Amino acid sequence: MVNRMGQAEWARDLAHHLLAESLPRRWAHTQGVAARAESLAPILGEESDLLTAAAWLHDIGYAPELIDTGFHPLDGARYLRDVHQTDDKLVRLVAHHSCSVYEATERGLLDALNEEFDQERPELVEALTYCDMTTSPDGTPLNVADRLAEIHSRYGPEHLVSRSIANAAPCITSAVRAVQAALVNGALPDGRDGR
Repeated sequence: MVNRMGQAEWARDLAHHLLAESLPRRWAHTQGVAARAESLAPILGEESDLLTAAAWLHDIGYAPELIDTGFHPLDGARYLRDVHQTDDKLVRLVAHHSCSVYEATERGLLDALNEEFDQERPELVEALTYCDMTTSPDGTPLNVADRLAEIHSRYGPEHLVSRSIANAAPCITSAVRAVQAALVNGALPDGRDGR
């Protein structure tokens, strides 16, 4: 399991098991998000494996057998914590990816999310948000504005996901910009050199 292989490799295998057959488009997106995470290795250094693992696992809460609340960050994080006793950092990244507090608020689950899962370091959450929100549902790179528009068109204007994304848009775009700046500067958003 995680002891005998890297965290990212273990996460890839688990995500494949949960998503590839039941949700092939979600699996394609996940593969693209993980590829984005791998591309951040030059600025992440030793945290690259952690971010890549989080990228593989960020959407496992959509797997039909894991759905409990219907809020995929919470359902996925609970599964990782309760079934696999996964590393706390990884669980927190899954719980709080892509400004999830906005959707948690819409669903009335903000207290549960924040009581069960502390925030992870902002630089890592921003990096995962960047990976997720610059990858299309089919796994191809996409700019953040097009990704936000795609989510709105997929769910429709009245859906709670669309409302959540509209509210989260400044948080999401800020995260994407921070990571893009870090890629240009060769350092994490907190100023540490990842190399």
